Amino acid sequence: MKFYDELKWRGLIKDEAGDNLEEIINKCNATFYWGTDPTADSLHIGHYSSLVTAKRLAKAGFKPILLVGGATGMIGDPRPTAEREIIDKDTIFRNVESIKKQVTNIFDGNVEVVNNYDWTKDMNILDFLRDTGKYINVNYMLAKDIINRRLETGITFAEFTYTLLQGYDFMHLYETKNCIMQVEGSDQWGNITTGIDLINKKLGKKAYAFTMPLILDSSGKKFGKTEGNALWLDKNKTSSYELYQYLINSSDEKVEEYLKVFTFLSKEEIEDIMKKHLEKPEDRLAQKTLAKEFICDLHGIEEYEKALKITEALFSGNIKELSEEELIDAMHGIEPVKVSEELNIVDFLVNTGILSSKREAREFVTNGSISVNGDRVNDLDFVASKEKAMYNKYIVVRRGKKKYYLVIFE
Repeated sequence: MKFYDELKWRGLIKDEAGDNLEEIINKCNATFYWGTDPTADSLHIGHYSSLVTAKRLAKAGFKPILLVGGATGMIGDPRPTAEREIIDKDTIFRNVESIKKQVTNIFDGNVEVVNNYDWTKDMNILDFLRDTGKYINVNYMLAKDIINRRLETGITFAEFTYTLLQGYDFMHLYETKNCIMQVEGSDQWGNITTGIDLINKKLGKKAYAFTMPLILDSSGKKFGKTEGNALWLDKNKTSSYELYQYLINSSDEKVEEYLKVFTFLSKEEIEDIMKKHLEKPEDRLAQKTLAKEFICDLHGIEEYEKALKITEALFSGNIKELSEEELIDAMHGIEPVKVSEELNIVDFLVNTGILSSKREAREFVTNGSISVNGDRVNDLDFVASKEKAMYNKYIVVRRGKKKYYLVIFE
């Protein structure tokens, strides 16, 4: 299967620009770029589908350029309903450096990372309007979906010019680095075509591009900060265990798509996995394979094994086997409750807010529905104390089968 056909099979090509794009892709030797604005100090899983595609292109022989938009990040790509919050320069510059390191690690150093602030910071408004703005018609810009969808509610001039800035980036990389192709998510199509038109009109050259469909979660939302479902690529913000839990719980309807997009498994391997999965879906082979491939590629096999160990410990109740670091990862995202004195189990459950009343607490304990650090507690005289805490500090309470609480002794 040729490389273009593989990308199509994986569902990675939505929009295309360039008469002989298929030929360009199959040659596997062009320089291309993908860009993102530094709106946070880490990228998230919504970016990762694009990053994996960029890495896939690089493995095939393409030269990748990853653009971090220090300049465009100061303006903000128009959102569907309202203007983005302005981020101060110091925060943007810190975010740029964090993302540069993150991307370099993901690509094992085999990528060039650039910042569009470097070539726009000394440009004055007159030069930009004369050398760029004169080539792009306002009616053409108004017809773009990314702008048109905001006309009814209003769009600022700063947001309106964003597509010119991104178009200029493409032209600049075309001129200085022979970057002939842009690869982005499908929400960037309008900005991509601005760059292609600018290259054609000003340089008299042909440029190419394709977009990837936005990857949605099982509820139909795209992954990202705005949607409130961000899973960060920084393991200190989203642990490998949290990532594993999300991926292992992928729906059967989405898991094949995720295997195609997020992993480097071959067509034959994915088809074999899905065949076995459909025979015994309760084993969740597809989801387990997805989680392993994803985490090993992003963070390495040690992080995957740690996520697996935490998962098995929580499932079996053997959480005392976890190191302090693993325990903290397991409880990441759970708001801890602090206590300063030992308490009878009934008072402990009520005072920490795990249960609402002493009557309810007694019922849960006598029914065997409370576990403390992996051990079931059914003795109403049990005392929760610092001496019984893991690492002389942590008490993990499981209520029922899946509800966990973290209590820290001060």
